[in-house]
Amino acid sequence: MIRASIPSPNQSLIEIGPLTIHFYALCIILGVIAASYIGNKRFVAYGGAHGVVSDVAIVAVPSGIIGGRVYHVLTSPDLYFGTGRDWKEAFYIWQGGLGIWGAISLGFLGAFLAYRRHPKKSLSFKFFADALAPGLLVAQAIGRWGNWFNKELFGRPLDAPWALEIPLRYRPVGYTNVETFHPVFLYESLWCLAIAILLVTQARRWNLAAGSIFALYVALYSCGRGVIETIRIDDANLILGIRLNVWTSVVLVIFSLLYLRRINTHRSSAIE
Repeated sequence: MIRASIPSPNQSLIEIGPLTIHFYALCIILGVIAASYIGNKRFVAYGGAHGVVSDVAIVAVPSGIIGGRVYHVLTSPDLYFGTGRDWKEAFYIWQGGLGIWGAISLGFLGAFLAYRRHPKKSLSFKFFADALAPGLLVAQAIGRWGNWFNKELFGRPLDAPWALEIPLRYRPVGYTNVETFHPVFLYESLWCLAIAILLVTQARRWNLAAGSIFALYVALYSCGRGVIETIRIDDANLILGIRLNVWTSVVLVIFSLLYLRRINTHRSSAIE
């Protein structure tokens, strides 16, 4: 018998003696490992030194996690500072809540500073960013499954074979009688994998300037994320009735495409 929907996991952690392993954190760790492995292989193929990616990750990963959490807390303050809330939960990263824009921004800054000071750097940072972009997408794809374990990141009600079952205690106010919803986490995970495959298999054929792959990563991911945001039903800050993350996505698409056009226009002029 084919199941009519996707079930939510029965547990989100494992306790081994005094050690508690949260699956959300495990997904993030697996994502970091995948991003480092893929990024290192691509960077070495570009002509960079082996091990530079993992060295830079020591700074970039914590920076990204901090940035992601800060963005999440700042854009969802009522979850931690509202009436009846415990502000200390703002530090409980294992419960979920990492804003990707904050993670990319601060992680990118940490990577830039660490790479610039690395003794083995031999290529422009643009090549480093291009090498890392597909791996970051794979990391995001893996990380989104942490939301599945936490029963979060789902969208409007849905009655379809790929709908996600959400237990009563995790359903938003006004949706307590609804059992299945859009699996937003799955949509984003698949979108990230699709972009990663596109960048790895097609980008070199386009003969783009250094930095273009990272710009395409930002543009394509933001485009999909903006659409996905319109499906979500969790509380969010609104500007003119539209979710903040939709506005952020639009801005990033515009700026990344402008940057992509600029660096490739300059490259064409130099060739001519």
